[in-house]
Amino acid sequence: MRREPPRRAVLGGIVGGLALTAAMAGPASAAGRRDRAAAREPYVPLAVGAGGGPAGADRVHVLKVGPDSAHTALVLVPGMFGAANDFRLLARDLVRAVPGVQVWAFDRREENLADRSGFATADPDGYYLDGHYRSQDPAASAFAARWGLTRTLEDLRTVVRAAAHGGRRRVVLGGHSWGATTAMTYAAWDFDGRPGHRDLTALVLIDGGVRGAFEGTGQPVHNSPEEVRERLAAIDRGAVFDLTLSGVGLGGRAESTQIWYQLAGWYAHSDPDGRSVLQPRLPDALRPPYPVTNAGLLGTLVDAGFGWPNDISVHSGHLADSGEVRGWVDTGITPISRVAAAYAGGPEPAVWEWYWPARASVDLDVADPYADTRLARSLGLRLLHTADLDVPLYVFQTSYARGTIASAAREVVAASRVPYAVYETDSGMNHLDPLFAAASHNTLTGTLAPFLARLLA
Repeated sequence: MRREPPRRAVLGGIVGGLALTAAMAGPASAAGRRDRAAAREPYVPLAVGAGGGPAGADRVHVLKVGPDSAHTALVLVPGMFGAANDFRLLARDLVRAVPGVQVWAFDRREENLADRSGFATADPDGYYLDGHYRSQDPAASAFAARWGLTRTLEDLRTVVRAAAHGGRRRVVLGGHSWGATTAMTYAAWDFDGRPGHRDLTALVLIDGGVRGAFEGTGQPVHNSPEEVRERLAAIDRGAVFDLTLSGVGLGGRAESTQIWYQLAGWYAHSDPDGRSVLQPRLPDALRPPYPVTNAGLLGTLVDAGFGWPNDISVHSGHLADSGEVRGWVDTGITPISRVAAAYAGGPEPAVWEWYWPARASVDLDVADPYADTRLARSLGLRLLHTADLDVPLYVFQTSYARGTIASAAREVVAASRVPYAVYETDSGMNHLDPLFAAASHNTLTGTLAPFLARLLA
């Protein structure tokens, strides 16, 4: 998801709210269709350079949606704490709308640190909430101090080159939130003398970007030299993982909130109309005051009507007005079943990244000016080709940043050689709506598809 809540962290700073995500599954026939669709959507590992992590960590994954015969690959990068399953539903809608496109959703190497084996057991909540899973100990994770933007872009280039299939396919690179920022830095990056944008046919920015794209959120970019020194010092002292999500109140580990999210999704997908399995185990401050279904719990945690921050909410519906156990009623653009389908995961790929490196947060903040500054150079950030950018640009913004996504992108275009740009806005959407909204109500799908079709023409 993006540079989300309190500081570009898809949910940070929420201290008094409920917990999590649940998922609605359809009837058995629908489940069968979902399983068959997943079989046609492989989750593929790709070997990448050594990063000093544990065994098996030197690889990334891509979720492939659409035909291998497609002549254009759209590579999408998730935002902060986001993962490949953010894009599965959007990818399906785009592939249906634009023949000749395959979508590759990128999972960073950090995904290898998560222990999701409990979702293959009969008792996932016991496995995770009773402490039987393998947690990644920050004290044993000094390697993560080096997993910043440079590491991510080197890994991403492996994906872009694989998607290009030896130059036989066009590659469009995009992302959501901080994933859009990552895509822009890739385009300007110097890869041993070769600009990143030469690998690309176009760029797609979904509610994110550079040059102050997030200013309208009121969340400042912490990239003064003093702030950067302090943040790097904290990483050197062992704070290698970003703990923004721990502010939700679901536990103090880097992965605690994400585990709750995926658990809730898993149970709601299995039994959307059943009484919430997890509600009794929630902290008192986060527990709904009356019984809700698994789908109802998800709705209270993600719907904008419950007062959640724009970054982590969608326009879905409301709880039923009555009932011994209250269920969910869809009235908005994003049916709770679609949120559930994404949040439940497979268990892999998932929507949530459990271990976001703090160094990545520092680097992305420093990259925001989109310039070869002294500070950027000191961190090894090779933003040498911002003025040379010469590929088409698609920009989509929701109500989230109050217009600064598009205004910042216009600055990029004015200072580069971008041949043309398309700017689209849906102020009726929140930050996550574009990922999960029904295709018939999703302005992103309806406007990105023609952009992609123009590239194919």
